[in-house]
Amino acid sequence: MIERDFVKQKKKEFQIQEFVINNLNNVGHSKTRMQRTPLGEKIVVYASRPGLVVGREGQNIKKLTLALKKKFDLENPQIEISEVENINLDANIVAERIASSLERFGINKFKGVGHKVMTDVMNAGAMGVEITISGKVPSARAKRWRFYSGYLKKCGHVAQVGVDTAYAAAKLKSGIVGIQVRIMPPGTKLPDDIGLIEEKKEVVEEVKKEEPKVSKPSKEEKEGKKEEAKEVKEKAKKAEEKPAQ
Repeated sequence: MIERDFVKQKKKEFQIQEFVINNLNNVGHSKTRMQRTPLGEKIVVYASRPGLVVGREGQNIKKLTLALKKKFDLENPQIEISEVENINLDANIVAERIASSLERFGINKFKGVGHKVMTDVMNAGAMGVEITISGKVPSARAKRWRFYSGYLKKCGHVAQVGVDTAYAAAKLKSGIVGIQVRIMPPGTKLPDDIGLIEEKKEVVEEVKKEEPKVSKPSKEEKEGKKEEAKEVKEKAKKAEEKPAQ
């Protein structure tokens, strides 16, 4: 029973995230997280343009709150908006940006859009980026175009955890064009990234025994010793000069 409750809860969270994504268009939406608090459900929306999410006098937030409360039977939903720090390192925002550019400028400029976005991502400090545009681009036959730069992991644990992946769709006259963006952010820990730890060298210093300092005699002492030596020599000479009795 507990497992079923967990699955039901996760399913409901996924449906809420999907509903928020469908209702927030062209606002730089990154991701949505749901947290349960004693006061009710807290829904955190990460976006690059929070002003568009809020709307004039908070109308968009009020509409979204009422829609969530009515559709998903939430008691007291509280929507909090958080701004994304670096939009060029968020795969969802980059994919949405490419889709809106293709819808605005047309399919003929898809190469310029792809190269410009790829350059912006790499200048933001990403380790690697891959952009895939698939569809009727630019001819009537479906093709797949790939723009890539830097180093990007394609398999393993790092590819699942350390690579940010997002999908978007651009609705054009020729049809729907699919967009896939994969970004490896800076600071991703790679399995082959090995660092050497330098051992601390213990320096043993030799302790030298200090020899007792011998004070040098002063000039007066030297002169006194010379005079004493002279007196001793004179006494010795006088003793030799006295005749033996």
